[in-house]
Amino acid sequence: MNNLKFSIIGAGNMGSAIAEGFLKTGAIKPANIWITDLRVEALDHFKAKGVNTGSNNKEAVAFADVLIIAVKPYLVKTILDEIKPQIAHSRQILISIAAGISISDIEATTGKLPIFRAIPNTAIAIQESMTCIADANANQEQKDLVMSVFNLLGKAALIPEDMMNAATVIGSCETAYILRFIRATVEGGVEIGFKPDLAQLIVSQTVLGAAKLLLTTNSHPEVEIDKVCTPKGITIVGLNEMEHAGFSSSVMKGIEAAYSVFKK
Repeated sequence: MNNLKFSIIGAGNMGSAIAEGFLKTGAIKPANIWITDLRVEALDHFKAKGVNTGSNNKEAVAFADVLIIAVKPYLVKTILDEIKPQIAHSRQILISIAAGISISDIEATTGKLPIFRAIPNTAIAIQESMTCIADANANQEQKDLVMSVFNLLGKAALIPEDMMNAATVIGSCETAYILRFIRATVEGGVEIGFKPDLAQLIVSQTVLGAAKLLLTTNSHPEVEIDKVCTPKGITIVGLNEMEHAGFSSSVMKGIEAAYSVFKK
C-alpha cells in the first residue's frame, strides 16, 4: 500500500473526504496522493500537507496506479473524454464514485480496463465510511486491493452492480437521514431541559453506541430494543408514540422515494 499512487479527480465534498481519509490512515504517504480541481483554492489544505495538487487532470492520471473519479455524475463523461489518452489499460485501476453512472457507461469511453464503482459516505473522512463496491474486468488481486483500500476507510462490501443504486440510498443518503434523526432528538432534548451542545453530545454518543452494539454483537435491532423496553416503562411509551405518528413507515417511504429517483 505504501508504494501505490492514488489520484483523485475532483476536490468536492466526497473527493476531499477520501483524500482526508487517506491522510489519516497513515498507510498512504501524502506524496503518493494527487488531487485535482478547477478551484485551486480548494486544494490549499491538501497542498500544505504535502499532497500533489493542481488542475491538470492528465498529469494526475499519468501519476496514478489507482484513479478515483470524484466529480458530479453529469461531469463524468467530460472527464473521461479528457483523460482517455492517458489511461494505461494494462496498469491502472479506475474507481468511480459517481452515483447512477454504470460501469458500461464508463466502458463506452474508456474501453475494458479494471473498473470499480464505489459508493462511500462522507464519514470516509474519519475512516468510518460504509462503502459498497461493484467491479468489472478486475482480477482477484485487484479486487482485494480495492477492498483493502476502502476497509482502511471504514467497512467495505462487494455487491452486484445492479444493487448499487439501492446501496446509494441506504449507505450514502442514509447519513443525512440519521443526522436528521439526531437533530430532531437533540431538539426534543432541548425541549425537556438540556442545553443544545450537551443534548447533541448525549444523542450522538447514544447513536454511536447503538450502531457499535449491532456491529460488535451481530444482534438484531429488535432484540436490543426489547432489552430496553421494560413493561409499562418510559421507553415503550415513547417508542409507541413515535410509531403511532408513522416513524418506521415514514423512514421506509423516504427510502423508497429516494430509490424511485433512479427510475426516472
